[in-house]
Amino acid sequence: MMGYKTMSNCIAMASWELKISVDERGPEAEPVTLRVTGDTHIGGVMLKAVEAIQIQQNWSDHALWWEQKRQWLLKTNWTLDKYGILADAKLLFTAQHKPIHLLLPNTKTVKLKASFSQPVFRTVIGICKTLNIRHPEELSLLRQPEEKKKKKKDKDNMTKKEIYDLTGIVMSTAQQLSNGMPAYFSETPEAQECYKILSISQPNLPPEVMAKMFRPGTLIEKTQINNRKLWLKKHRACIQQDLSSCGASWLSFARYIFIYDMVRINQLYEQARWAVLLEEIDCTEEEMMVFAALQYHINKLSQLPDSGEPQRDSAMDDLDTALSCLEVRMEGAKPSDVLDSITTIPELTDYLKIFRPKKLTLKGYKQFWFIFKETLISYYKSKEEALGEPIQQMNLKGCEVVPEVNVAGQKFCIKLLIPAPEGMSEVYLRCENEQQYANWMAACRLASKGKTMADSSYHSEVQNILSFLMMQKSNPESQLSSDTENINTQSLVSPRYQKKYKAKQLTPRILEAHQNVAQLPLMEAKMKFIQAWQSLPDFGVTYFVVRFKGGRKDEILGIANNRLIRIDLNVGDVVKTWRYSNMRQWNVNWDIKQVAIEFDEHINVAFSCVTANCKIVHEYIGGYIFMSTRSKEQNEVLNEEMFHKLTGGHEAL
Repeated sequence: MMGYKTMSNCIAMASWELKISVDERGPEAEPVTLRVTGDTHIGGVMLKAVEAIQIQQNWSDHALWWEQKRQWLLKTNWTLDKYGILADAKLLFTAQHKPIHLLLPNTKTVKLKASFSQPVFRTVIGICKTLNIRHPEELSLLRQPEEKKKKKKDKDNMTKKEIYDLTGIVMSTAQQLSNGMPAYFSETPEAQECYKILSISQPNLPPEVMAKMFRPGTLIEKTQINNRKLWLKKHRACIQQDLSSCGASWLSFARYIFIYDMVRINQLYEQARWAVLLEEIDCTEEEMMVFAALQYHINKLSQLPDSGEPQRDSAMDDLDTALSCLEVRMEGAKPSDVLDSITTIPELTDYLKIFRPKKLTLKGYKQFWFIFKETLISYYKSKEEALGEPIQQMNLKGCEVVPEVNVAGQKFCIKLLIPAPEGMSEVYLRCENEQQYANWMAACRLASKGKTMADSSYHSEVQNILSFLMMQKSNPESQLSSDTENINTQSLVSPRYQKKYKAKQLTPRILEAHQNVAQLPLMEAKMKFIQAWQSLPDFGVTYFVVRFKGGRKDEILGIANNRLIRIDLNVGDVVKTWRYSNMRQWNVNWDIKQVAIEFDEHINVAFSCVTANCKIVHEYIGGYIFMSTRSKEQNEVLNEEMFHKLTGGHEAL
């Protein structure tokens, strides 16, 4: 700002009027007018504003928001000239932390204060701290999409929705526990009730409400989930993305690599349950009965009088260790057991049947002698010929492993999609029984990640597979409980099976499956549900419609926690997979919105996004790579700088 000379030859700065709106006065109130100069600091402007407002309250959380630039003026030592603020600037004096309505994965809504001035990533950290959820990098905020105007009756129903208020709680610096919950949750009955909402399963929604919820019926509709989910950018503040005070947002697990604790287990169970019920992930009929039985069992235990008491079980003292067998690991991680690298690598040998589908052929399964060592499967005509050359040798590193199981029909098959120059080579292996299937399936899953049976997770993987198969077994001789009429089957199975079977047909099947899980305690039952969800072939895959460089048609790109999957849009078949462990670098051309990735052996992949912003794809890939670098130490400090570098792109700075 130019000055002028006084009679004593001193330079005086020209003053001018600056108008500031005050949030507490309301949108219709006249703004406060201050006389300032270009050398006035932002802190001085706020002091003058508080004096002019003449309202006695705590203003320490307030700051200035520049509407035209959509920018917070948080550097109070900067002058108006340094920010470039002139008399026509529209400034708002408003609180940095404001209440928002947060829709949790269990469909319950809590009201709490969140930061509107920090990047969304920091806001999520603050929310998770309030809700007692560790590892906030697993979650993200979504803005609720605008819905069409509803009838007055529906509008009235929405207003009756219960909201749990946490805006009044005061968090202490030290994390203290009271009755197994953070101390600030035990101060009032309302806060205690809210903690139960977070950590204990709640009754299901009415069938008529579930019927209105979006369900993807095709692969294309699954890609539309990411269009409906308006992910907030992690590197920009909430107010910069038009999230208003008391606005509705979703808190959701964005990436499928988890570390467990009590509140997270419950919220993760709820998100998994809705993914199954809304058919966001496919499962077989037998698997659906297991999911229904587990839900029925969890609902029963959650309604017991002592279920609301968040007491610690001795077996739950260290969930990260006790439940490590359920951890979804990225390939390429170092083995946790030093002995893994020096012991002799085990191998599997047995007679299996193999089938290689080909066009215009009716040939079925043929039996051969198989040897599985390291990541290689070799097969021979007989055991006696195993010392010679194999008929074929298959390297499973980087392949897709899909279960093809029907427990009732004693069908135990493993579908392998093995990378080949022309695409993916399809192979089916058929096992004779559950134990053989579990051994070979676990070995195939590890080999696909570049690991061997010497890995410490092999035996736990075998037990997990056997446990899931055991839950699918029928017990025709078991005595069913007498409360069959109390089962609400519509809230336990997806609409596909509601249409296929009547309630009186589903009830005995669910109760029969319940006999296999009836002895599980509450937390273990939730973990079994999550484990079964993780065992599904499409678990953790997020779909996008893309156009590959040089291609003439749209295709599907699936992003999983350890690989990228190229899928034919019309048929749904896997065309190619690329593992993150083979990735050398990736970048985004923000001008033409194209993602380019370089893998080992000079393999280059480039694509542009059709149905979503390439920023979301970039965040998914960078986020998964970041999460593969973290440890399970409870006191590990979150490396925010690394997270922003991997996910922020051109906004990282």
